[in-house]
Amino acid sequence: MAPRLCSISAAARFYSKDNEGSWFRSLFVHKVDPRKDAHSTLLSKKETSNLYKIQFHNVKPECLDAYNSLTEAVLPKLHLDEDYPCSLVGNWNTWYGEQDQAVHLWRFSGGYPALMDCMNKLKNNKEYLEFRKERSQMLLSRRNQLLLEFSFWNEPQPRVGPNIYELRTYKLKPGTMIEWGNNWARAIKYRQENQEAVGGFFSQIGELYIVHHLWAYKDLQSREETRNAAWRKRGWDENVYYTVPLVRHMESRIMIPLKISPLQ
Repeated sequence: MAPRLCSISAAARFYSKDNEGSWFRSLFVHKVDPRKDAHSTLLSKKETSNLYKIQFHNVKPECLDAYNSLTEAVLPKLHLDEDYPCSLVGNWNTWYGEQDQAVHLWRFSGGYPALMDCMNKLKNNKEYLEFRKERSQMLLSRRNQLLLEFSFWNEPQPRVGPNIYELRTYKLKPGTMIEWGNNWARAIKYRQENQEAVGGFFSQIGELYIVHHLWAYKDLQSREETRNAAWRKRGWDENVYYTVPLVRHMESRIMIPLKISPLQ
């Protein structure tokens, strides 16, 4: 009987300490008021109905130049054609991160109806179908996501270059998107002085609970100086403190714009 009593006593001590630790930690947890609406309704812009699509194309290394040339010949035609309610936001090759990769960001003005309108028209666009067929011979894999833009972020606008772009991607714990948005709505003001904030998005279809932040810098040294300056602003460290626990995985890509990219 004695060994069993000892084990119960030890378990009680462990339970007590664990509860005490949980109570202590709860004092420092940032609380978010409960909501009944979907986070897409609470976090996205109300004044626009833009839907975004981001594409990641992993290209055969020996085909990257040919892929870029083909892309630069065809995609601007869709961008300029008023019959298609879509526009290019940016086109890049990854410089640091996943190699031999192309990233394309599209805007659909009018949301899901605009997306479906484009898809239906492209099914009958012979030039585009030939483009896809030729492109498929150059790719190792591809994936995409449909995104909404955060209400408190800048809407991406064309930029003159030269710039490098950083796409920081965060995979959040399910159920934490509202808390992420609450913190970043306050924190984005610390990252505006050098006009580095380009756009912020969260996924709706594809891999879920994904956040993309897009930043622009003159070069890598400018990136380093701008990010260090943020840490000297009171309040930025608080945002990092509260948002880091929400993240399961994060990734950074440094990207170089293609010639056709509105973001240069």
